[in-house]
Amino acid sequence: MSKRVGIVAVAQNAGAESKDNFYDQAYRVTKEVLDKAGLTRDDVETIISASSDIYHGGISCANAYYWETTGAFMKNGSRQDGESLFALFYGAMRIMTGRYDTALVIGLCKGSENPPNDTCTLMYSDPFYLRNVGLTETMAAAFQMRAYMEKYGITEEQCAKVAVKNLGNALGNPYAHRKGRYTVEEVLQSPRISDPLTELQCAPQSEGMVAALLASEEKAKKLSRKPVWIKGFGSSIDAYDIGDRDLLDGQLKNAAARAYRMAGIKEPAKEIDLAEISEPYAFQELMWCEDLGLCRAGEAGKLIDSGKTERTGELPVNPSGGVLANNPYVSRGLQRAVEAYLQITGQAGERQVEKKVKTALAHGTHGFAGQCHAVAILGL
Repeated sequence: MSKRVGIVAVAQNAGAESKDNFYDQAYRVTKEVLDKAGLTRDDVETIISASSDIYHGGISCANAYYWETTGAFMKNGSRQDGESLFALFYGAMRIMTGRYDTALVIGLCKGSENPPNDTCTLMYSDPFYLRNVGLTETMAAAFQMRAYMEKYGITEEQCAKVAVKNLGNALGNPYAHRKGRYTVEEVLQSPRISDPLTELQCAPQSEGMVAALLASEEKAKKLSRKPVWIKGFGSSIDAYDIGDRDLLDGQLKNAAARAYRMAGIKEPAKEIDLAEISEPYAFQELMWCEDLGLCRAGEAGKLIDSGKTERTGELPVNPSGGVLANNPYVSRGLQRAVEAYLQITGQAGERQVEKKVKTALAHGTHGFAGQCHAVAILGL
């Protein structure tokens, strides 16, 4: 088995609505990532795609639609639905078997052609009970936010600071969909979507074609002068029925523990230099920081107040702007890994953090109130 798997090249497109068709967008990121590595599609041995049938793609058997434009025609390949960071794990594991030396991992989502996100998430719920209630992902998040604030004394202002930070960070990200310099008051005074959530605390609906080329250790060293190694990964999923779950004690702790164990990380708050966290709702960045062990339970409000998670802080969180700035629903987890790769290799441009990044965390989530979590540890 291959001991290490490296990321040797990445590519992504902009999140704002584009008139370019799905085919062209998918082709461009695939071509770009292969060109960066100096490969053709015939050189890639296996392809893993992350896309969504029906809900966030509007196409049945989604991979049959775009397979040839992404270089997978007449080639070994597979598709993963839901959280695209799983596709990264899937590609890495294929290489770890020793059967493949290269794997192309792609996340595909053209949000502008999809129904509104919550029109889709309404269909996630149980069709006999919850769907008639009208439960959506945003409504579930609102319940979670209220419970979180009441249990730990987290304030609405502290939650809003996440949006201020991330949307400000996005000003340096040419791929970001939503960006701007806002105040806490402006965030809180934006339209209420589902109390206590306001519009600027909820992620937009974005485009998102994302690609990463993986290679075995020997191959990676030939293709790149500075491969980024996938040091550890883990995932965990909670009960399907939201009523069977504790919304403040989810599965991210378990997913993180598995990734940390594989990567040999014992003190994440000290050993991780940067985190790219999927936060479809601003307050969730605070919750996920706690569950990832970056601070203690209930202390993420103090963490955001301290400035440590700013782009110039001790532990930058979402210097790209995160999901609040760019939300290609299916491919957002893989995009977090791409952003972590760019920071580690010093290729993040205006959003590059000031500190040296040797170890970064990428996180993806899917489902009501963080039903499913995936964590990857990347580093030199």
